[in-house]
This record gives sequence, C-alpha cells and structure tokens, in this order.
Amino acid sequence: MGVSRQKAAQNHDAIVAAAETLFRQRGAEAVGLVELMAAAGMTRGGFYNHFASKGALVDAVVAKAMTDGLANFTAALDASGERGVDPVDSQIDWYLSSEHRADIDHGCPNAGFLGDAPRLDDDARARYTTGLTANLHRFSQAIQDVTGLDEKEAWSRTLALFSQMAGALLLSRAVASTDPELSDQLLAAARQDLHTRAHHG
Repeated sequence: MGVSRQKAAQNHDAIVAAAETLFRQRGAEAVGLVELMAAAGMTRGGFYNHFASKGALVDAVVAKAMTDGLANFTAALDASGERGVDPVDSQIDWYLSSEHRADIDHGCPNAGFLGDAPRLDDDARARYTTGLTANLHRFSQAIQDVTGLDEKEAWSRTLALFSQMAGALLLSRAVASTDPELSDQLLAAARQDLHTRAHHG
C-alpha cells in the first residue's frame, strides 16, 4: 500500500528538519544517513524516495534555512520599526546575545552554515551565497534608513558590521563551554563597538 501524497510531503519535511538540526550541530559531512533518518523517525531505506542523493538533501536544507532566515530577519527589522526601536541596534543586540549564542539549531543560518559553506557542493554554496547576499542587502537598507548614508556607503558599512557580528558570534560559541567569561566578553565588546560604528562609521 502506497503512502499518500500528504504523508509523503510530511516525511520529506521531517527529513529536511532533522537534517537542518544535525547539520547545524555537527556539519553535513559528519552526519550519516542512518542517523539522519532515525532522527526523522524513519529507516534509511526510505531516504531515496525523497532525495536523489545526500547532496540534494544538503541543497534543500540550505535553501530552506536561508529562506527562513531572511523571512525572520525581515520580520524582526519590521517589528523593531513598528515599536519605534532602532532596528539596527535591536539586531545587533539580538545577534550578539547569549540567547542567540545558545540557539545553534535555529539561529542565523549565515553563521550556522558558515563553517560548512566552503565544503558544500556548487548548488548548496550558491544557495548559501544567494541567501547571505539577500540578508546583507536587507540589513544595508536598514542601515541606510537609520543613518542617511548613501547606498554605496551603507553597503560598505553593512559588510564590515555583519562580518564582525558573525565572527564575534562564532568565536563566542567556540569558547562558551571552556571559558564562559571570555565568551561573554567577546559578545559584549563586539556589541559596544558595533553600536558606535553602526551610526558613526
């Protein structure tokens, strides 16, 4: 007896969701299909009913993560504006928070897949690049709106600010369990510096 189209779609989504969590935690290369399918509540044999290869799954995971990340980022910026809060400062505070540091499974995919990105296949790297670029353009628009910089200046500032944000987050995560104090200091120092430079260059 075959699986209904609705059930097949649910199984597909469950595999992608399980894969995203595992890939964020350990990297795509470190996760085998047996473990992956078990995490999705299925057996390894069912994998190829949904994906032609593990590479195709990685592509789907990165595409979904980057799309979801942009939607969440846009919603956060819009919500800040609606509350009358500076959206750039608000984003810096969230990005470099202890809560975001701990949320490896669901945090910013630009940072979450950063370590994996150079090792992904061409399709997945293209998805990552497209998603990162879209996030940068959205952030640049917010910076332009807040500071009054022209488009070129806002883009340049965005590249510098986001590079520092992602770097500080990943460094903080790297030492969180071995030196919690240093981990907190990395976030705090970057927040303080970024708040100044976001508005004054």
